[in-house]
Amino acid sequence: AQGHTTTVIYLHAETQALLKRFSETRRKHPLSHGQLTLPEAIEEESGLLAPVRIGADLTIDTTSLNIHELNLLLRQRIEVRPSDHSLSLLIQSFGFKHGIPLDSDFMFDMRCLPNPYWEPRLRQFTGLDAPIVEYLEQFPDVQRMYESLERFMEEWTPAFSSCNRSYVTVSIGCTGGRHRSVYMVEKLGNHLKEILGDSVKIRHRNVKS
Repeated sequence: AQGHTTTVIYLHAETQALLKRFSETRRKHPLSHGQLTLPEAIEEESGLLAPVRIGADLTIDTTSLNIHELNLLLRQRIEVRPSDHSLSLLIQSFGFKHGIPLDSDFMFDMRCLPNPYWEPRLRQFTGLDAPIVEYLEQFPDVQRMYESLERFMEEWTPAFSSCNRSYVTVSIGCTGGRHRSVYMVEKLGNHLKEILGDSVKIRHRNVKS
């Protein structure tokens, strides 16, 4: 409509998650007719919706989300749009053992850094806690990794906006998604918030896993 802008949001999930949801709700897939099994119907649907996914402004992987988490994430991603050319930037941590986020535009692997998990006294904490921060910051490689990510984001975030990107998702992972990736996302996300303000959102996908 004249005077209004639209945002196309594409929600998807891994096949196993979709199979579980159909089983729990006991609903029939609209394409599961004739000889098609449910997995085949899901695959056909994915093919039919491929053009929508390619043209979407924002893609969200709902595999690990419940309805309340999805509601919160949607509000975070679309509520801060002060102008038609603003960029909504999500920096999220995750654990590789829980699966990679399929909605990532960029993905960085922290598994090469020292792992606090192998320190029994630190295992109970997360990257949000001071003992983990203090442990990681004693290693030069951790600082080098952070500085590399900081340079990348500072250099290329303006380019994302200039090419009319409305949404960018940056995923940073470690093995379990509780220590190294959480620390890095907190540090990088808060730094970018100082530059870009409320358009930057931070999410920790597996910190409670």
